[in-house]
Amino acid sequence: MAAHRAAYRLDLGEARNSGITGVRGAMVFDVQDACEGWATRQRMTMTIVDRDGREIETVSDYATYEAKDNSSLRFSLTQTTEGAVSQRVAGEASLQPDGSGRVTFTEPSGRTEELPAGTILPTRHTVLSIETARAGRRILTAPLFDGTTDEGAQDTTTIISAWSPPQGQPRFPMLADLSSARIRIAFFERGAAGSGASQPEYEVGLRYFENGVADEIVMDFGEFSVTGQLLELQPLSGGC
Repeated sequence: MAAHRAAYRLDLGEARNSGITGVRGAMVFDVQDACEGWATRQRMTMTIVDRDGREIETVSDYATYEAKDNSSLRFSLTQTTEGAVSQRVAGEASLQPDGSGRVTFTEPSGRTEELPAGTILPTRHTVLSIETARAGRRILTAPLFDGTTDEGAQDTTTIISAWSPPQGQPRFPMLADLSSARIRIAFFERGAAGSGASQPEYEVGLRYFENGVADEIVMDFGEFSVTGQLLELQPLSGGC
């Protein structure tokens, strides 16, 4: 997993009878190697335009510190809509070696959630997805907790394409001569997938290179999807 800063342009992908006619925005994603853990920060600004020309701007700032051994996650998320805070989540998750554990929220204060055995954390999920692709396997299923809601883990099913050989990326030296795979992660309410529910709450598709950098992103919210295209990429210093 390479420490890096990636900047993306956001655009409307598909609109499915939602009344949405346009999306514009930007996202900056940082991953820093903090020796025993990974520090990440994602800042996103998105403006949604409806068929009447009305615009709604949302801004989110999401940060984590995750132990590389999948034992803990500190997280915070603040989201505003038209300048007013619409969501704020923060806290810490502690996991046992089998993945079970507990989340203690500081926002909302006093809330706790139990995590089931097998739970994995977000950066660990990226690493496992790449390892799964390189091993020639196509599916990864696991409860995932990332701290983006005030609930516990979500069930996830990740579909992984065949590992693709290097295709040449002259614009981004960090991606030159690297293989890649496309993945699609479906997020389900805990227990819903096993009960026969077929529709995920949310899906995200990415093309990951073997160093953990994604150059293409599709965020599918059900009624519409948003695409992210890599515009700038730079390595970040850090590590032990």
